Amino acid sequence: MDLRDTREQARFREAVRAWLRENLPRDGGPAAGREPGSGAERVAFARAWQRKLHDGGWAGLDWPRQHGGRGASPLEQVIYLEESARAGAPDLIQLAVGIDLVGPTLIAHGTRLQRERHLPAILRGEEIWCQGFSEPGAGSDLASLRTRGELEDGEFVVTGQKIWTSFAQHSDACILVVRTDPEAPKHRGLSFLLVDMRSPGITVRPLRELTGEAWFNEVFFEGVRVPRENLVGELHGGWDVVVTTLAHERGSSAQHARLAVELEKLTALARRTRRGGRPASEDPRVRQKLAEFAGGVAILRATAWRHASRLERTGRPGPEGSTLKLLWSELDQRVKDLALEILGPAGLVAAGDACAVDGGAWGAAWLWSRASTLYAGTSEIQRNILAQRVLGLPRA
Repeated sequence: MDLRDTREQARFREAVRAWLRENLPRDGGPAAGREPGSGAERVAFARAWQRKLHDGGWAGLDWPRQHGGRGASPLEQVIYLEESARAGAPDLIQLAVGIDLVGPTLIAHGTRLQRERHLPAILRGEEIWCQGFSEPGAGSDLASLRTRGELEDGEFVVTGQKIWTSFAQHSDACILVVRTDPEAPKHRGLSFLLVDMRSPGITVRPLRELTGEAWFNEVFFEGVRVPRENLVGELHGGWDVVVTTLAHERGSSAQHARLAVELEKLTALARRTRRGGRPASEDPRVRQKLAEFAGGVAILRATAWRHASRLERTGRPGPEGSTLKLLWSELDQRVKDLALEILGPAGLVAAGDACAVDGGAWGAAWLWSRASTLYAGTSEIQRNILAQRVLGLPRA
């Protein structure tokens, strides 16, 4: 594998840079949950930016052309994400489930009607999706979920509860995994549904997090009726669809690019923050950690490119995506830990206070990073996947 751009990749990278220079919103906008603005304002901004990406030909970059995408290669997708991070492009986290998970899952397993109905709307930013997977008693062991979907007169009647459902309060639809055969082994009695979040019987309760934000939600389903044509894949065969979704969730991003930008900001913070009468950047322990993080970002980038190269050859994401999830989530926490170590008590001053450093961004990022090793599969689960599916070790 060669980490240097080919001529074609260099031309593609320059095209991305040129379009971003021309089209980036000057004020950044309230796209991310950690930026100012109400939830509704952030969602409206995200929809507008996604529509601009669509009109410019940059939406669904790696989706096949026949499904409205650009047909870019996995390596071109990595290049696009690298340049977007460097340019400070808006983080469309509210739309990520639809673009990164629902779209690829429907392309792989959906019916023609499901694709025609949802894929164009996702690409244009007209549909926001949430992910109804985790439950209070089924997080890491997702196959233990208990939300029921009973088939009655051509409809599934759904009853149960989901939790940690990001942006459910703003979502138009949900990918929902339910148990349709309670007598089957836990991995064999599940089905994968597309659910309209405006359906009667759905209650959404936001969950306030450490950051003060309410990205996550509890979602309750009480006799919610879902048409059978909203079934993705085979009846009772939902686990195969779930595996596709999770593979894209764990290995489809280029987190090394975001971490590289954050590392530059952290280095600048160390240079301007004084500790013991000198800049923190002159402390050998701080310098050692910054060097360690730079090495970690380089390793993460090489792993992302290797993963994309494999995806380009085989057409399917593999369990190696767990390596990416494990590496970036734990490095992310260490980067935020060092930021607060450098700032000391000043790092805990919240946004809005005149004494807040960088608008309180480092403290908020540190609080958010505590979840990095939990969502999209805990670090323990990722290590199990790597042990069993990559290294071929026996189950514990």
